Amino acid sequence: MLNNIEGQTIPNVTFATRQNDEWKSVTTDDIFKGKTVVVFSLPGAFTPTCSSTHLPRYNELAGVLKQNGVDDIVCVSVNDTFVMNAWAEHQEAQNITLLPDGNGEFTDGMGMLVDKNDLGFGKRSWRYSMLVKDGVVEKMFIEPDLPGDPFEVSDADTMLDYINPTQVKPEAVTLFTKPGCPFCKKAKELLTAKGFAFEEIVMGAGASLTSLKAVSGRETVPQVFIGGKHIGGSDDLEKYFA
Repeated sequence: MLNNIEGQTIPNVTFATRQNDEWKSVTTDDIFKGKTVVVFSLPGAFTPTCSSTHLPRYNELAGVLKQNGVDDIVCVSVNDTFVMNAWAEHQEAQNITLLPDGNGEFTDGMGMLVDKNDLGFGKRSWRYSMLVKDGVVEKMFIEPDLPGDPFEVSDADTMLDYINPTQVKPEAVTLFTKPGCPFCKKAKELLTAKGFAFEEIVMGAGASLTSLKAVSGRETVPQVFIGGKHIGGSDDLEKYFA
């Protein structure tokens, strides 16, 4: 049975982390004491749902969650610190604290340690999320106890809806740029000033001219897309915000 421990204190655990090529012990007090923290836990770094949806959406909504009183967003997985650090770099998850529960102590204390031997994973975490205030669990969203890896309630949108049901969620923003482009710099500064998080696709590294033409119908950069709508270049972006 998966445990819902709303109203209870989280387990007291010390995590072995690797920071700046040195070992550093991080305690649950370091993470939770006096803070409001969103935690989401998942079966494993680099696994499909975790990499494609679960972590990226929390990273995307981190700014809005923090606007609503959240001090930190923590991702827990039964992986060692080297794997978690590599995953954080791969995902560019700069808004998330990735916490390695290598021995599964925290996950076990939460009552969420499950057997994944059939996949060759050994003991791993069941997928869940929770809102923790000063070390006490206020709310938990635990995935249903079904075969496989259900992903229905521990997502970032469900958590944000719980914290503030009236919060307007930011639209997805992407722009194509190239190095040294002053108009690209202008567009990025404008988006940042307006509080928009964005994904930057750099020509030559992330896309070709063919990709740009196929997606936008234009050959110049920047090209900005907001919420699935093609806005255009930096001047078009100024008009959009005006």
